[in-house]
Amino acid sequence: MNNQLKVLGTKHIGKITFTGIEGGFGPGKKAILAKDTARIHNQPVGEINRRINNNRKWFKDGVDIIDLKSVMAQNHNEIGFTQNAWNRAKNIYLLSERGYAKLLKILDDDKAWKIYDELVENYFNMRVAIKENKPAIVNQERLAIMKDNSATRKANILYKIAMATGSESSKEYLLNEAASVLTGKMEIPIMKEKTYTATEIAEECGISAQKVGKIANRLDLKAEQPGQNKYGRWTNSKSKYSDKEVPQWLYFEAGEKAIIKELEK
Repeated sequence: MNNQLKVLGTKHIGKITFTGIEGGFGPGKKAILAKDTARIHNQPVGEINRRINNNRKWFKDGVDIIDLKSVMAQNHNEIGFTQNAWNRAKNIYLLSERGYAKLLKILDDDKAWKIYDELVENYFNMRVAIKENKPAIVNQERLAIMKDNSATRKANILYKIAMATGSESSKEYLLNEAASVLTGKMEIPIMKEKTYTATEIAEECGISAQKVGKIANRLDLKAEQPGQNKYGRWTNSKSKYSDKEVPQWLYFEAGEKAIIKELEK
């Protein structure tokens, strides 16, 4: 740890009551126990620990999180743990302000940001900026985190809707939208199967690309836009006649074989 923990005692911020802790992440840096966040968000501490453990790679040790079980051998009572409770717990997590903000994204809790505002303004390090009359620092940081959290929640909603729909094209569209919200890229880079354009198939078969398209339409090979199926997928390509992008159907091997088989009849 960057410095020793200092227990500040019971803190009261509005209706929120928790154990105030300073240190661990640097001199004067405030921290909060995972068990307190569990009580604040009305969830079992086991559930909070499970959420953290399932997303542990996103929490940086010593910056976002500290497992007190691995660094403390005594003074359990000071932070509200009996010896038995300490021994039973697999992890006893301490979160920095940054770590707590990451936890909020995972919790997807309706009241999370209201609580976060209260803790930031009255407990965590941003209180220093407020005292120094630097509200811009507080607002910029809060807006950045809230924007990131909002994008995550929106993408999560789109993903849940996509998984619930029975239409493959609708599912593909919603997943694309979710990816766009998170990454800014419209197309999800999931397709690794080799694809062929109508022109490529036409050259192989000695026919025109237009005829390939007509056969595909007759056989109903193409999925609804912007989806995909076993025969191919839709993508966007630059038009020959303008700077606009136009939808283009790309054939998988199954689509190519279907065209060839139809020609052989």
